[in-house]
Amino acid sequence: MTRSVTRPSYDRKSLTPGIVHIGVGNFHRAHQAVYLDDLFALGEGHDWAILGAGVRPTDARMREALAAQDNLSTVIELDPAGHRARQVGAMVGFLPVEADNAALIEAMSDPRIRIVSLTVTEGGYYVDASGAFDPTHPDIVADAAHPARPATAFGAILAALRARRDAGVTPFTVMSCDNLPGNGHVTRNAVVGLAELYDAELAGWVKAQVAFPNGMVDRITPATGPHERELAQGFGLADPVPVTCEPFRQWVVEDHFPAGRPALEKVGVTFTPHVHAYEAMKIRILNGGHAVIAYPSALMDIQLVHEAMAHPLIAAFLHKVEVEEILPHVAPVPDTSIPDYLTLIESRFSNPEIADTTRRLCLDGSNRQPKFIVPSLRDNLAAGTVPKGLVLLSALWCRYCYGTTDSGVVVEPNDPNWTALQDRARRAKENPAEWLAMTEVYGDLAQNDLLAAEFATALEAVWRDGAEAVLRRFLAA
Repeated sequence: MTRSVTRPSYDRKSLTPGIVHIGVGNFHRAHQAVYLDDLFALGEGHDWAILGAGVRPTDARMREALAAQDNLSTVIELDPAGHRARQVGAMVGFLPVEADNAALIEAMSDPRIRIVSLTVTEGGYYVDASGAFDPTHPDIVADAAHPARPATAFGAILAALRARRDAGVTPFTVMSCDNLPGNGHVTRNAVVGLAELYDAELAGWVKAQVAFPNGMVDRITPATGPHERELAQGFGLADPVPVTCEPFRQWVVEDHFPAGRPALEKVGVTFTPHVHAYEAMKIRILNGGHAVIAYPSALMDIQLVHEAMAHPLIAAFLHKVEVEEILPHVAPVPDTSIPDYLTLIESRFSNPEIADTTRRLCLDGSNRQPKFIVPSLRDNLAAGTVPKGLVLLSALWCRYCYGTTDSGVVVEPNDPNWTALQDRARRAKENPAEWLAMTEVYGDLAQNDLLAAEFATALEAVWRDGAEAVLRRFLAA
């Protein structure tokens, strides 16, 4: 028997766009779009619907799939007590995906659009190892040379802001929904940094007039594959791009929206000036925790995250590293117990219904490690301690990037920089210093002799004994 699906209780024809969102992937559709769907169901905020947008070829495929179902997204919550499906109707259109982003720029120039939000992945903000904007990236150099035909989201945002300024229209707020420390600051640096390359006056105007609120977002959302499509079919939905997610969700944002915002506090969003505390907790404990379990699990041929958490060595490794090397350097968070938050994270990772993959957690380590792991490494070193668990994690990541598991299974490319990482990992097998020499990941940490020595010892042990034996020895110590 087909199970019931919750559908929009409001009249979607009453919706008008107030937000352009760039990057309509699974996370956005299970997070921001769901919060807006909840608000619309209260009969409020109907002038804050979403226009989807994208700047990559994959966005065009998503546009085509969603257009065939009136831009409705199937979101299935994977609660161990029972699955719940809903169709989310917060998006009323998806702009054409074009090389010059003309349609996107035109839409963002519309006075009705008061927020432009983004999920363009952690690696999509053109930053170096220190977190600073990189003006030398070829994409940025190309946009600076051709600002009227930008290829990046930031170039398109600038073109629209310039059009609004010239027309005397209030600028929209730019809101990042990516997992980045200080994501508002990072976004501002990208937009202003690009403007400074070709129009100093525009850069100054953006600095003075455009808001970039920081925010923390959280919901585990696996990639879509055959399993997820089968779940949708079980609800009677022939959706090629359904989204599955855990029941938990959280959104914490600075209340800095000069052009206005939807009343999302009515549906569970926290507006606070203390976003940095929340995001540091989440990025260090959850995102960092994902990395801690990802690489040893992959090397041990464990494919699913909940199976990793059921393995006593993996679960114990996560807990030990979190308690001894991550939690001590997480600042207090309002109305939050940090140990209780870790317990929540361990429970979420263990949800068997999510069927999240360790491969997904291993993805894009070259962009994630500098943001999720290296800050904790630095804090431990600053406190006079070499964090052996986090150093071992770096060695396990290096071993993973060699391209085989401990049993010899080939690891398919799993990073935008896979070829370079694999080449470096192969050199590091004989000379471990090669790995820490990645300044774009580790900055100047290779110059720390104690860290370098510990890393060399760890990598040699991983190669000699394998991930399982190394974890067992680490935990026994």
